[in-house]
Amino acid sequence: IEPEITATEMIHHSEEVLSRNLALIGTDEDYWVGQRVTRGIDVPEGDPESPLAGPNVIIECTPLPLVQRARLYRDGIDVVIPAIRRVGPESLSPRVKSHNYLNLIMADLEAQEHTPESWAILLDSRGFLTEGIGSNLFLVKNGTINTPRKQSVLGGISRETVLELADASDLQVKECDLDLFDAYTADEIFLTSTSLCICPVRSVQGRLIGERGTQGAITKQLMDAYVALVEFDWVNQYLNRMKS
Repeated sequence: IEPEITATEMIHHSEEVLSRNLALIGTDEDYWVGQRVTRGIDVPEGDPESPLAGPNVIIECTPLPLVQRARLYRDGIDVVIPAIRRVGPESLSPRVKSHNYLNLIMADLEAQEHTPESWAILLDSRGFLTEGIGSNLFLVKNGTINTPRKQSVLGGISRETVLELADASDLQVKECDLDLFDAYTADEIFLTSTSLCICPVRSVQGRLIGERGTQGAITKQLMDAYVALVEFDWVNQYLNRMKS
């Protein structure tokens, strides 16, 4: 933790954290390197100054849950829609990258009470699909890729990458309001996130997606394009860690 460092210094410290951890990473492992910026302690006027007052930067390095998530690439994700709704943009813009995830955490806990290994996707106050904790949603119907409007979600880097890959592959994409009917009748559904990149969805509220609830052709096309873009087969990285 270091107070008030510049962006250049933060990059330097991130590279240092990465270099110190590289020796500990096996050939079949992978790590997140994350940066968090806090406002620090708000010292009341008149109180003694604190060394932690003002902004602080935290850089952390944690292993990706490859073993725990490997089955998601074999079986697909089971999505549950919790009763808890996503905080609306009139209260706090979802487009702000904030680590105040309490709304999403509570929704995830509710979903996992229903189905222990499920992933929550929240509705907004109008009943339209938004996002999950660190994940964006895509539905495929009749060859068109649909995703919630960017005004309603945090547009993750993986989401943007998928939009670019779809454009490069001449696939039609629509950013629009999507409801549960759209999810139930979709041909394919997948989620994107930093750790998943792209992962197919098997079911929503217990209903199988598509004909068999398995990975669809467009999802597979985008996953292959993503692997080619980053020049690393992260799909097999997960599958190879499957518990026997």
